[in-house]
Amino acid sequence: MPPPPVGPEGPGQVPYGYPGYPAAGGPGPQGYPGYPGYQGQGGPGYGWAAMPMTPANGMGVTSLVLGIIAAAVFCLWPLAIVLGILAIIFGAIGRARAKRGEATNPGQALAGIICGVAGIVLGVALMVVLVVMPDDAFEEDGASDDGSYSATLVVEP
Repeated sequence: MPPPPVGPEGPGQVPYGYPGYPAAGGPGPQGYPGYPGYQGQGGPGYGWAAMPMTPANGMGVTSLVLGIIAAAVFCLWPLAIVLGILAIIFGAIGRARAKRGEATNPGQALAGIICGVAGIVLGVALMVVLVVMPDDAFEEDGASDDGSYSATLVVEP
């Protein structure tokens, strides 16, 4: 069987314009009266529609990042409490934006709020433990006779 014939433009070249439509500038369906959206050639409503705004997801992402950091560094309890409060604030703003349709990540904002609360709870719990615990709980006494090992070296003559 012989190969298909090659046109004058060469093999596989597509003519200018979309298939089934005339080239740009020629009469098209927009040029016919009665066509929905007809405003006349080049009038308002002709061409592409405006692109929708991109969602503003920054508050939800910020809330999630701050919440994760607050929960991870709870040992630095003052910093964990501050970051947890900021995560809750940014998360609430991000959830409000998502409800208004300005953002598309309400789950990230909620996760940021949850991690922020966890960071605050862990930070406050560590603060309470450090404040309530007696001062001598962390001191080791080398002279104890209870049979435990000591971290100090005592050489007896």
